Parts: sequence; C-alpha cells; structure tokens
Amino acid sequence: METRRTKLGADHPDTLRSIANLASTYWNQGRWDEAEELYIPVMETRRTKLGADHPDTLSSIANLAAAYRNQGRWDEAEELYIQVMETRRTKLGADHPDTLSSIANLAVTYWNQGRWDKAEELEVQVMETRRTKLGADHPDTLSSIANLAATYWNQGRWDEAEELEVQVTETRRTKLGADHPDTLSSMDSLAVTYWSQGRATEALKLMEECVIVRTHKLGTNHPDTLSCRAILLEWQAGESEIGGSVDKDQVV
Repeated sequence: METRRTKLGADHPDTLRSIANLASTYWNQGRWDEAEELYIPVMETRRTKLGADHPDTLSSIANLAAAYRNQGRWDEAEELYIQVMETRRTKLGADHPDTLSSIANLAVTYWNQGRWDKAEELEVQVMETRRTKLGADHPDTLSSIANLAATYWNQGRWDEAEELEVQVTETRRTKLGADHPDTLSSMDSLAVTYWSQGRATEALKLMEECVIVRTHKLGTNHPDTLSCRAILLEWQAGESEIGGSVDKDQVV
C-alpha cells in the first residue's frame, strides 16, 4: 500500500485496492475502527473518480456498512446498505447475485437489531430468488434458508425453524459430508431448536454427535469444540433454558 501510494498516487486504482485489502484484514481481526478509517477514503475516492454507482464504489460502501454494523452502529449501516441495495437493483436487476447479497446484508442488520419482521421479509425474498436461480441445494440457497430459520427461531416459531433446519442439515450432510463445518453448524442450530421445544433427548443426542465429530476433526482444544462441549455440559446439568450460547446461523 505504502509503495503504491508513493509510486502511483493515493487515488490510483491499485493503491485503492491495496488500502481496501488492508482494511479487510483489519476487519477480519475485529479492528473495526482501523478498518473504518481506511474504508472511508477508499469509498470517497472511488465515488469521485468512478461515480456513485460504479461496482467498486458500491463494494466500498458495503464494506464500510459492514464495519458500522460490527460496531453496533445500526442506523449508519442500514443507510449505506439500503443505498447499495437500491443502486444494484436498478443497475443489475433484482435477481443479480450482488443485489441479493446486498439484500441479505440489510436483512442481517435488521436481524442484529431484533427487527425480525423486516429481516424475515428480506430473507424470504433472497431465499426464493436463490432457490429459483441457483437450485435448492446450492450453498447460497442453503445459507438463505438457514438465515430464515434463525429468524423464525428468534421469533419463537420453533416448528417453522425446525422444518427449515432439518432441510438444510440433511442437504448439507448429503452434499458436503457429515463432518463439514457448515453441516455441523446446521446440526448445532437444529439441536438448539429441539432444546427450545423441550425435546431434550433429541437435542442432547445431536449435540453429542457434534462434539464427537468436532473433537475428531478439530481437536479437543479448538474453540468450536470447546463451545459445543460447554453447551452440551450445560444441557446435561440442566443449567441452560434454551441453549442460547449457540450462535444461530447468519451470514453476510
């Protein structure tokens, strides 16, 4: 980044790409403030040089929105996500993958705010479009179904959540294998739903399976194994009411 800035200038496309990459690294480390500090100049420069509706500009706006969302700055994130979504819908069409990603991002922001009805409305739209365009067993479609299930779960709509989670779990198990991280994530979510429904025997059996597989694949000290084992122990001791320490499946 520094070399390109010196040799090419601060507003050269390659320089901006380097800055954005560094910001993404900060983002993945949870260093939201540092990521934001870099995302803003990239966004502003691209808007000036390329235009407000250029794909690179829109990606920069979406990245900044993601930083805001992870900082809990919901209103600012929502404003940017709506801007990106509406522009992509106009420029690319309602069923373009980038448009759908924007809608899904906005849904996650609503989800984080506990605005379940608005999140559900968008998630249904994304799920149905992806199912039609990509197929019922495509990874993006399955992620959309899992997101909708998580919203149902948070609304206390256990039966609807279960129906979708069973579908996702079985499809991922068939397509990806029983020990794939996405399959295990689906099993976690389904186990939590069983526990929420008071179906303790089924919940414990499924969570025990997750612990065994994760221990074998990742080792006893891996964070995912430890988290899964802790939930299982809580349930076995009768100390957890709904197993809320499991993250329900949400994606960006």
